[in-house]
Amino acid sequence: MRKSEILRKTAETDISLSLNLDGSGNSEVDTGVGFLDHMLTLLSAHSGFDLKVVCKGDTEVDDHHSVEDIGIAFGAALKEALGDKKGIKRYGSALIPMDEALIQTAVDISGRSFLGYGLDIPSQKIGTFDTELAEEFFAAVTRSSDITLHIIQLAGRNSHHIVEGAFKSFARALREAVSVDEKFSDKIPSTKGTL
Repeated sequence: MRKSEILRKTAETDISLSLNLDGSGNSEVDTGVGFLDHMLTLLSAHSGFDLKVVCKGDTEVDDHHSVEDIGIAFGAALKEALGDKKGIKRYGSALIPMDEALIQTAVDISGRSFLGYGLDIPSQKIGTFDTELAEEFFAAVTRSSDITLHIIQLAGRNSHHIVEGAFKSFARALREAVSVDEKFSDKIPSTKGTL
């Protein structure tokens, strides 16, 4: 089974995160950041990953440290669960409508960290959530997992719909990229022989 568990403790956050890439989309999420809980729950559901996250963070300061550090922990868990990456499809993409919003995501489990972030979120807040933290989350995930990730907004006016569409399209693209290609199940999907 492709599973991992990450424990990350700093002066700002204390995080326990477990991930099962071959799960059924079950989640237990308690980050102290309500909107992020919602996004991680739907990420789990749409990726099919089992995800458990508990974070005790300095949210009395703001949500930045919790969101970024959870992104770091999720990326590290993804990298660990993938192991040598043998047999994975490597690439995944998804085009997801969320009402008036339309978001396209492409993922390459490349071993090279890059985020192409193209969301234009009209409001600074969704409830109490700072919308700039969506980019911080995805940047942290890409850095700690060594994946290439492009998220592009093709349409959208509602901030909630745009960010939710981004998380759903990321989940669907990632689900495809980490899935096993039975035809090449014993091969690394790279002419270099490593990812």
